[in-house]
Amino acid sequence: AEMATARLSGTENRLVSLPLSRIRVIMKSSPEVSSINQDALFLTAKATELFVQYLATYSYKHGRGKEKNALTYTDLSHTAEECETFQFLADILPKKILASKYLKMLEKEKRDGEVREDDDEAEEEEDEDK
Repeated sequence: AEMATARLSGTENRLVSLPLSRIRVIMKSSPEVSSINQDALFLTAKATELFVQYLATYSYKHGRGKEKNALTYTDLSHTAEECETFQFLADILPKKILASKYLKMLEKEKRDGEVREDDDEAEEEEDEDK
């Protein structure tokens, strides 16, 4: 295994595009991780690279086509929302909305929340009367 690691270390720069030092930092940020095997680091980097490549390719092929020969944020967020495989990314790739629309949504949520609170208070008063 050590020989494979040594051989891997010499060629890993050509086999992966992502910086292994950054991936090591990200992996070590998890409290469950104490040490990282060189092979595990390389495989994590390669798997991440292949995943990003697949996400980009899928998003480009299934994009809305608003920009020809370009992959846009909208393409990525659409993929995260519509494709079951990528739905776990929907929180970090949300659809873009205008700030004014977002503020209106917040205001509506606030109004709806106040209505619900009033309903709860009315129910509590009815319970007390019984």
